[in-house]
Amino acid sequence: MAKAKTSDPLEPYRQKRDFSRTAEPVGRVPVTEADGRRRFVVQRHRARRLHYDFRLEIDGVLVSWAVPKGPTLDPDVRRLAVHVEDHPLEYEWFEGIIPSGEYGGGDVIVWDRGTWEPHGTDDPGRAVRDGELHFDLTGERLLGRFALVRSGQSASSSAKEQWLLVHKHDRYAKKGWDPESLDTSVMSGRTNDEVKAAPDAVWHSDEPPSEAAHPVQGATGRPLSDEELDELAGLGAEGRWSVFGRTLRVTNLDKVLFPGRSGERAVTKRELLAYTARIAPVLLPYLRGRALNLHRYPDGADAKGFWHKEVPERAPAWLPRWDNPDADPGETRTYLVVDEPAALVWAAGFGALEWHPWTSPTRAPQCPDYALFDIDPGQQTSWPEVLELARLHRTAFEHLGIRAYPKLTGRRRLQVWVPISSGPGFDETREWVERVSRTVGAVLPELVSWKWQKSQRGGRARLDYTQNAVNKTLVAPYSPRPAPGAPVSAPITWEELDDPDLRPDRYTIRTVLERLEERGDVFRGVLAHDQVLPRVT
Repeated sequence: MAKAKTSDPLEPYRQKRDFSRTAEPVGRVPVTEADGRRRFVVQRHRARRLHYDFRLEIDGVLVSWAVPKGPTLDPDVRRLAVHVEDHPLEYEWFEGIIPSGEYGGGDVIVWDRGTWEPHGTDDPGRAVRDGELHFDLTGERLLGRFALVRSGQSASSSAKEQWLLVHKHDRYAKKGWDPESLDTSVMSGRTNDEVKAAPDAVWHSDEPPSEAAHPVQGATGRPLSDEELDELAGLGAEGRWSVFGRTLRVTNLDKVLFPGRSGERAVTKRELLAYTARIAPVLLPYLRGRALNLHRYPDGADAKGFWHKEVPERAPAWLPRWDNPDADPGETRTYLVVDEPAALVWAAGFGALEWHPWTSPTRAPQCPDYALFDIDPGQQTSWPEVLELARLHRTAFEHLGIRAYPKLTGRRRLQVWVPISSGPGFDETREWVERVSRTVGAVLPELVSWKWQKSQRGGRARLDYTQNAVNKTLVAPYSPRPAPGAPVSAPITWEELDDPDLRPDRYTIRTVLERLEERGDVFRGVLAHDQVLPRVT
């Protein structure tokens, strides 16, 4: 029997919760989808028993099912899905702790999210009430066509409806696919254990849903402990350092890697390793599940560097790695993948002063989930002119209605990352970035050249869209750059483009951590890969 519609579909949700004790969102009056795209979220929820909460945005709420064994891409497996109360749209972002003794008490991570479209109906709400819904998911982990079919209800009048969740036979189907092989959050990169140990989601339900989640400032996951930092400081020129559960052999700790700026001391390898270990938990969500290209400077930033991509044979066996199935003979095959913070510390100890992740994940190397904009100044381009071009990008993104995140590079450039849903290939993404870039460049043609060779640009800037290609990269947020003082590629807000004190190398490994403590990670929104590239006319 189909559930009756109530005037307030969130009333059952509210009746089960004491909002003086739980940080879950209260929820507002349901609203329709503002942008015409429906969202979905899957949360890995450890309450009395582990289960996955599967939620589809329908008619202004998240219609929800509890899936004990989790969704699967295996079309030959049917999963039990228990229909539970509707949840507010704000719940898409909920990751944290529900207090013990409260309804659903336990730890929650955002296991997957994205957009979805109904198949075979224009009224998914009615399809749910009728007991059968077919739909396509575009998530970071779940892709392809699924179906939810009501299978029955227990004899008790209060029992919840039992449904079946299945994946159809399509190009995304994978035999034997197990959700438990992926136990991290797509939002923060953390596991349930890490969230339980250090919950960082605080909800303010009196604010708009898009602003209700206030992450705790600082690192995600377990930060570097004082004991680990003291151990590194107490080593001689070399030794063994126990950090993040791994033991690394570290050498030449007092070697200068970055010359000092005027009036400042030089930066040694010891200081670089300490910074890397402190920033690694913050940086991990941007690197996890991606091949990493290393720009190595084993003789320091003053010497010539070189690209290193292949994991060396002498690398420790625990180091996470990925074999590229598309590598041609003679090309790099095995890449480092920073799936744990100690792997980044190892890379820094290996002489990597710059860290460049791929824009596509290893699970779909031909499908980027970032569109990249690179403002490359020419010899005659001043920093105020770079900022002027950046503000034009800001206006373009506002006009297109998409989220985009600017970042200083630590050099003269300024970059912008646009998170997108997995789906389009590199050709389509690059063409879209080129169209936007040429539209921006047409406003100030005297500042921009489209010539490939620097010698042909007349000292003008280039809006470089060509980095949107497989195995092309832009430097990671918070990565050091090989220059005096060890500047870092620091994320900024769009408002900071108007700060007269802003400089491309303003933040260094000695100052950016204080900024994180004060401002939090302003780049974190780039991890929500939920945008579809809009048409550019």
